[in-house]
Amino acid sequence: MLKVEIDPGSGFCGGVIRAITRAESYLSGEDRLYSLGAIVHNEAELSRLEQKGLVTVGSLEEVPQGGTVLIRAHGEPPATYKEANSRNLTLIDCSCPVVLQLQKSIREAYARMHSEGLHGQVIIFGRVGHAEVLGLVGQVGGDALVVENAQMLEEKLSSLDFSQPMEIFSQTTKSPTEYEEICQLLFSRGARLIVHNTICAQVAARHEKLAAFASAHDVILFVSGKTSSNGKVLSDLCRRANPRTYLIGGTEEIDPAWFNDRDRVGICGATSTPKWLLESVADAVSALK
Repeated sequence: MLKVEIDPGSGFCGGVIRAITRAESYLSGEDRLYSLGAIVHNEAELSRLEQKGLVTVGSLEEVPQGGTVLIRAHGEPPATYKEANSRNLTLIDCSCPVVLQLQKSIREAYARMHSEGLHGQVIIFGRVGHAEVLGLVGQVGGDALVVENAQMLEEKLSSLDFSQPMEIFSQTTKSPTEYEEICQLLFSRGARLIVHNTICAQVAARHEKLAAFASAHDVILFVSGKTSSNGKVLSDLCRRANPRTYLIGGTEEIDPAWFNDRDRVGICGATSTPKWLLESVADAVSALK
């Protein structure tokens, strides 16, 4: 008989909870709310919210004049707010406070490094094209270098001016270990570098605990949306701690062949994975014969 346990630290982060709560509150009295981009990177949760009237759009041009738009936890660049104002759109701004502080820090660093004739470099460790990263780059008019990993940074080193100051920031949901690797690479090349600790404390604290959870079980089912950056980082972390880690989107992807009798099965997920989905997966595994 399988023993099943849900990781108590898994589930929505505070920023996602806030965005979804405000969306549901608005939709309790209105028929439609437009979300600029997916409110959460989880297909099952998006489907649930769509049934309540949430419409995901890729740009403000898709929103009718005078409509109401939700800004998700990832945040947006200044240009988005200007466009919304010009089109008479109402905004429900659910930008995560951690992300807003990061945006402010990047603007300040850029101003600091471009004063008195300096031409410093803002570097962002994050996924190219990710919504949060686009919002960060937009704070400095696109004048920032985004690197996804040490290899990408190696390829960009020749384009950097090491005689000028540099300040580096991380996307809030990235791996602390990888961020340290990126920073050490720059220091090894003599960079005049200021490192900002911008990984969300809730995310950073999860890494060690999640690795311990994965190691304490025979099989790990990591439940996450396919487009979740945080899900990719954390599922890879679990797989390093436990090779019998399987990344799934929901109950329909569970394969009984993964399990042996009396296996201890751990269920965990990303900051974009709802608790109800983790519980559904746990129930489905418990029901296996």
